[in-house]
Amino acid sequence: MSVSKTILLGNVGKDPEVRTVGDSKVANFSLATSESYKNKSSERVTSTEWHNIVVWGKRAEIVEKYVKKRSTLYIEGKNKTRQWEDKEGNKRYSTDVVIEQFGGELKFVGKKQESEPKPEGQTDFNNEPTEPDETDLPF
Repeated sequence: MSVSKTILLGNVGKDPEVRTVGDSKVANFSLATSESYKNKSSERVTSTEWHNIVVWGKRAEIVEKYVKKRSTLYIEGKNKTRQWEDKEGNKRYSTDVVIEQFGGELKFVGKKQESEPKPEGQTDFNNEPTEPDETDLPF
């Protein structure tokens, strides 16, 4: 038995792309996670990683309606690596974090913009979530 689980908390880099595959929807977007630390010179350094996120089924429909660039999300999914050949015949690889219909988590974190509707069943912790300072956003 083996387990593949990835947990991320980060900011959406651009509006998700949603399409229909068969009779199911799939959403694709990038999520930035950042780590800050002080180097030997006591200067603050921020390192940002970009993750490819793939969401299937009903959750993709939620992503289509409510997730936008700069949304802060908590995600639990599994790693899945794709392989293909480019036009020159070189092998290419991409690792995605996949959230399927009945596997994984996708939760909204932080304060919403006034114009954004709240997804059904979504509640705010203590009714006063915090919003990241825009100066801390990696994009």
